[in-house]
Amino acid sequence: MVPLPSEFRLAVVQLHVTSVKSENLSRTRTLVKEAAQQGSKLVLLPECFNSPYGTNFFSEYSEKIPGESTRLLSETAKENKVYVVGGSIPEEDGGKFYNSCTVFGPDGEMILKHRKIHLFDIDVPGKIRFQESETLTPGNTLSMFETPFCKVGVGICYDMRFAELAQLYGRKGCHLLVYPGAFNMTTGPAHWELLQRARALDNQVYVATASPARDETASYVAWGHSSVVNPWGEVMTKAGAQETVIYADIDLQYLSDVRQQIPITSQRRHDIYEVSCVKETESS
Repeated sequence: MVPLPSEFRLAVVQLHVTSVKSENLSRTRTLVKEAAQQGSKLVLLPECFNSPYGTNFFSEYSEKIPGESTRLLSETAKENKVYVVGGSIPEEDGGKFYNSCTVFGPDGEMILKHRKIHLFDIDVPGKIRFQESETLTPGNTLSMFETPFCKVGVGICYDMRFAELAQLYGRKGCHLLVYPGAFNMTTGPAHWELLQRARALDNQVYVATASPARDETASYVAWGHSSVVNPWGEVMTKAGAQETVIYADIDLQYLSDVRQQIPITSQRRHDIYEVSCVKETESS
């Protein structure tokens, strides 16, 4: 039996998203190719990579799956022989709209679809009010997929605030959690990095986040700062505000070492408390 590789390169694409879908898709193809040429085996795209983010845009830019944007992801994954975690797109299905992430394997086949579980409904007086539920319907399953390198758990943006989801992914064998997200200029500086480091540290996993690049002219201004955090809670790499691709070498031996040094998994008091999944999970 061929041993599994203990390291692989992850790329995170921080895309400058415009109102022109064809431009977003063309730029995505270019940047995924660039990432593959740098040795990446898995490429993560941002939330709403094909459209502006906002409740007034979701229906206008929505697609069925499969559709234009997912065909592009499939072709790009196959052309470059990489796993592509397709950020998210507004999905239409049966007259309902979802914020959905699709994942494609190196053969171009779709291996997972995650619909955002926790909708972004917040109201910070004087700063920001946003209600995804005005347009979107929430998903209702956990989503994981296997690669030759490790098992990966998927969440979208606001999903990252819910520690129980990350803990369940960790308990189900995920070593990497990916969160395409678009935090804003209020929540971004306050919580974006903090949440990533918390999820990584709590569960002794790698956490990667992909944001759109910042566009000060947009109706919703994304914070940017896409990042990768290691199981020790350290930020390995972080983007600024502009379009870029960042890279991190995911070291599964290092993850194993951290778990041996601080063995929280075996030290949990399941006789006192428990986090459980009450619904069957969607996985591949």
